[in-house]
Amino acid sequence: MNARREMGSMLEGQIAIVTGSGEGIGAGIATTLGEFGAKVAITDIDLSRAQRRVEILASQGIESMAVQHDVTDGESGKRLVQQVLSAYGRVDLLVNNAGISGRVPLEEMSDQVWDSMIGVNLTGVQRTSRAVVPVMKEQRGGNIVSISSVAGRSGKANMTHYCSTKFGVIGFSQSLALELASFDVRVNSVCPGIVRTQMWEVELGEISEAKGISIEEAWEMVLSGIPLHRSQLPEDIGAAVAFLASPLAKNITGQALNVDGGFELS
Repeated sequence: MNARREMGSMLEGQIAIVTGSGEGIGAGIATTLGEFGAKVAITDIDLSRAQRRVEILASQGIESMAVQHDVTDGESGKRLVQQVLSAYGRVDLLVNNAGISGRVPLEEMSDQVWDSMIGVNLTGVQRTSRAVVPVMKEQRGGNIVSISSVAGRSGKANMTHYCSTKFGVIGFSQSLALELASFDVRVNSVCPGIVRTQMWEVELGEISEAKGISIEEAWEMVLSGIPLHRSQLPEDIGAAVAFLASPLAKNITGQALNVDGGFELS
């Protein structure tokens, strides 16, 4: 689907930042935003990965720029915002997408594993948002959309660290929505279901090993828990973000939108 042809350029002229968008869900979000007319700052801790994504987007007629960015580093966030302002003059949309995952029982979890998960998935959202908020307040407008998960809706065994961060993203977004409403800055989150990115390949390997089944058998087992019996695509998540950032969602803030084929109904 070419979103621009199907829905028009409802984000025309918007400047978006998508963290961790060199690949995976972030790349799908960046592509969809670009199809809707936005110019996109592709950020990644690996600059070369971001640059490759910019080249791909350019081949699709989408304008973007690559920025090296470590979401756990507040100073890196400030530099990111200044680079985008220098290039485009404003920031209309921040998508907090960068994240990591993993499964490990609590009793086997090291402090380093816990701290790393919290640092990227939750503190990273806070620090990048904190860098962008003054700009949006001065503009008196903008959108922040943070990527949570269905694991932010209900707990999952052996994922206490991951679920804690994703529940936290929703709470953070609700609280920030209240802080920024008077500046016409809306804050929402999106909860993806099962998206077969590299992150999920790792989890499938763990499921496969634990249950003594093949990777594809593990994948079919996962799909069987989705009422629509299909996985979600990175572009599906991008479509939800684009909607929340568009004028169509002008009265939506502080919400968490599931994009999961019915996997999680809360």
